[in-house]
Amino acid sequence: MAYATVYGTIGRDENMTYGALNQYKQSAVLTATPEELTLMLYDGGIKFMNIAKYNMEKGRLENAHVALMRAQDIITELRTTLNMDYDVSNNLRDLYDFIMDRLVTANIHKDPKAIDEALDILTDMRDTWKEAMQDVKKQVYKNR
Repeated sequence: MAYATVYGTIGRDENMTYGALNQYKQSAVLTATPEELTLMLYDGGIKFMNIAKYNMEKGRLENAHVALMRAQDIITELRTTLNMDYDVSNNLRDLYDFIMDRLVTANIHKDPKAIDEALDILTDMRDTWKEAMQDVKKQVYKNR
């Protein structure tokens, strides 16, 4: 579903701005490291959960559904790209499964509290990932 459908009607000038923004985002994705791509997925999941919650609270259930489906797609991507050779991946898979369960529940029952539960966990995961990325960068530059 188009951006305009989720957010509302977009005028011609705004549409041109969103086109430039989308082009920038596409460029950022194509040049990102795997670590940055994971961070982008976390950010996208959080964004779509917030959009879903907002639309649900405003009674725009179709828009909430679309945003929840986008969030679910992101969680699926995060889950399927786990490297199961590491023990921590089992824990991450369980967290992603729980988040997915909360998103499905939110969508079926139109329950913003279920979105909050998923949002809290994904936000913590994103913050931890971002902190780990910063720590690795500090170590790399420290050793140069």
